[in-house]
Amino acid sequence: MAKNFSKREDNYSQWYNDLVVKADLAENSAVRGCMVIKPYGYAIWEKMQAALDKMFKDTGHQNAYFPLFIPKSFFNKEADHVEGFAKECAVVTHYRLKNAEDGGIEVDDTAKLEEELIIRPTSETIIWDTYKNWIQSYRDLPILVNQWANVVRWEMRTRMFLRTAEFLWQEGHTAHETKEEAIEETKKILDVYATFAEQWMGVPVLRGLKTESEKFAGAIDTYCIEALMQDGKALQAGTSHFLGQNFAKAFDVKFVSKENKQDYVWATSWGVSTRLMGALIMAHSDDNGLVLPPKLAPIQVIIVPIYKKDEQLAVISEKVEKIKAALEAKNISVKYDDRDTYQPGWKFSEYEFKGVPVRLAMGPRDLENDSVEIARRDTLEKEVVSLEGIDDRIEKLLEDIQANLFDKALKFREEKTHTVNDWETFKAKIEEGGFVMAHWDGTAETEKKIKQETKATIRTILLNNPQEEGKCIYSGNPSKERVVFAKAY
Repeated sequence: MAKNFSKREDNYSQWYNDLVVKADLAENSAVRGCMVIKPYGYAIWEKMQAALDKMFKDTGHQNAYFPLFIPKSFFNKEADHVEGFAKECAVVTHYRLKNAEDGGIEVDDTAKLEEELIIRPTSETIIWDTYKNWIQSYRDLPILVNQWANVVRWEMRTRMFLRTAEFLWQEGHTAHETKEEAIEETKKILDVYATFAEQWMGVPVLRGLKTESEKFAGAIDTYCIEALMQDGKALQAGTSHFLGQNFAKAFDVKFVSKENKQDYVWATSWGVSTRLMGALIMAHSDDNGLVLPPKLAPIQVIIVPIYKKDEQLAVISEKVEKIKAALEAKNISVKYDDRDTYQPGWKFSEYEFKGVPVRLAMGPRDLENDSVEIARRDTLEKEVVSLEGIDDRIEKLLEDIQANLFDKALKFREEKTHTVNDWETFKAKIEEGGFVMAHWDGTAETEKKIKQETKATIRTILLNNPQEEGKCIYSGNPSKERVVFAKAY
């Protein structure tokens, strides 16, 4: 199926790129830094969307849609926000082309926009300008809105799914009557993200707060979930921001309270993106290709017939249809690949490489014995079992695979998490890869110097972090808690 496929230990970056392309997940487009998400990759994203969308709606949120274009003046209203995104903004200056003298096409300079438009890197500004019209009284609150959209951040160094100039995501934007409600919302969404990562993606995550220098531009606090990839690098898998009243003040969004007083609205925003696809790939896959958790696999069970004569295929197909119907009755997605243009061995390799969790193979001997061969993708184990109760067996097997992937990733993270107390050990462990728990004196200056010397950043300050007296591993100054360092994507 996949020739010239790199090994993780030889070149992890190349292994990842090969896997994305050869597993038919995505490919680079003609536009620099942008990708084409292929049907198989998009099918995984759709399953992610469906699960998250239900979780958002179950917690009271509704979907809406806001414009792709944002007036440049909106970004000037919140100073930290514009500073945070200025270098990544794509700007629309004209609205028409014309025929050039040389026969080509050129920009029509007579069609210059009165005000330049930013292609959204995120939607806080356009949404808070809109909320100004929606909110007058406490009776209009809370507003719990999410949108599924694309955004553009003009990245210079790109990698499919992990960092592209255009990507898909969801962004929630909520408005609240009180500070306490907004903070509660921020934490609630963090829990939604962590639950999705662990129970659907099979990826264990750390929950915590970003430092002042790492938080979202324009936020009071940024909460995050951090995952560890197989190469020992951290990946920020989701963020939830408490925005305070910053955007309400910038866009003059006030409401009349129950006490008949005017106050600014309290805000949150939160999002996850197609970067989760990168996390999914890197957390579980191996040198044989993609490994998918059953809950997010477009095809959970593939069935391949092994036969020499059409008569054998007809009998196998009759048996398979019964198996397929029984599995589908349990909401298990099944594909029966009876194409005669490929040999069974080629099909085995294809579906193994694409990460299909369970493969069934049925041949003439299985017909005689009323049996089927089951192969599981996560461990590559195979066994021949009776067809009796096959639907219950596979349902249980899919649950086992889902749990095994999480347990394996958790064990890896635990093995790659180190507690250190001195600078030399810190540098060595950062170079090895993984999470490093170390004391930090709380200053941005120390944080910056550590990053300059080791390329490691503070990934998060854990929620409910144990308080303990110690000394900063870099400055030697007093510290009251450890934070999580790592190199990151």
